Amino acid sequence: MYEHLPNLCIERIIEDHEIIIDIQSTWDMEEDSRFYFRKYYAKYQFFKKPESYFPDLMVSCSNELLDATASQDPLKMFLSTSSCPEVHSFLYATEKGKKSWRKFYFVLRRSGLYFSTKGTSKDPRHLQFFTDFSQSEVYMVLAGKKLYGAPTDHGFCLKPNKTGGSKELKLLCADNEENKICWVTAIRLFKHGMQLYENYLRPQKSDSSSPCVSPTRSISENSLVAMDFSGHKSRVIENPTEAHFVALQEGLLRRRKSSGRTSAHGIPTSSQNCSIGISVHISQSWFHHKMSRDEAQKLILQHGLIDGVFLLRDSQSTPKTFVLSMCHGQKVKHIQIIPVEDDKEQFYSLDDGRTKFIDLIQLVEFYKLNKGTLPCKLKHCCTRITV
Repeated sequence: MYEHLPNLCIERIIEDHEIIIDIQSTWDMEEDSRFYFRKYYAKYQFFKKPESYFPDLMVSCSNELLDATASQDPLKMFLSTSSCPEVHSFLYATEKGKKSWRKFYFVLRRSGLYFSTKGTSKDPRHLQFFTDFSQSEVYMVLAGKKLYGAPTDHGFCLKPNKTGGSKELKLLCADNEENKICWVTAIRLFKHGMQLYENYLRPQKSDSSSPCVSPTRSISENSLVAMDFSGHKSRVIENPTEAHFVALQEGLLRRRKSSGRTSAHGIPTSSQNCSIGISVHISQSWFHHKMSRDEAQKLILQHGLIDGVFLLRDSQSTPKTFVLSMCHGQKVKHIQIIPVEDDKEQFYSLDDGRTKFIDLIQLVEFYKLNKGTLPCKLKHCCTRITV
């Protein structure tokens, strides 16, 4: 669940332990504030891969005795009350009473956020208090360049837990998305501490305590049986091996018929009824028609920069081709999918024809199970979001 404040063009993830009515009580009734649901696969990803979220150049521990162990496990620094972790890097910030942005060296500690008045010095004499987060929340800035004149698109801010306009926001802007994610994640950990870890573990505990249910078949699926209609009389296929073989054969036959009826882009052939003209991939949740590269990148960011988040779209630069946009290593990659011809039949491929597929559904299903030439398997599809 997200809290979305369109008048300020900011939003934030609502933590699992927060009470919705308390959040709503801070809203101005005249503003169009709202809650909405959206899949965000990276909400607790930092517990699984902390090294991707806390680079060594940005995170350190001021406790010399704990510094060696903390560098190996940055999460222990943030979750342990006895350690003193710090996050430090350059950030852009708006100067008080001005609309201009200036670059400062910021230091984040448990006591709050500071900036240095002398280069990268962290000497107490040179650190000036900027804000704390005990009575405020961290938000993502959605249109920083357009609304606030930010120098980059990687903006975030701290907003007090009360009604108020943009003048009360502490606006910040990072050079890249990785740095921004590090700052936002660290602030969440400083603010909520072990509560976040308990939120992360709660679903796993409930799953382990629930009665054992087959993970692959639902109750309705268990009432279904495999049937053979090839003979004069229908029969139930009781042998699991035979049922699996028949299912594979039927799947292959259905795909051959489908590829024979339609061309590579779903255009009816001469032998096909003209009423069938819609490509099979159009109805898939992972396909986005007429989506630009920037829109695809933004949609993947909204779902979380974790390995395997993906979508397919039309190519804007090369007609009659498609693009696979996916995330790996906290970066969005765009891979061209081109039609290839083999024995007068058209197929799809993203490795210059070495691996060919009769349609985009077959391509996606293959790369969900096999890494192939991709940097990782396809795991989570992006769906278009309506706020």
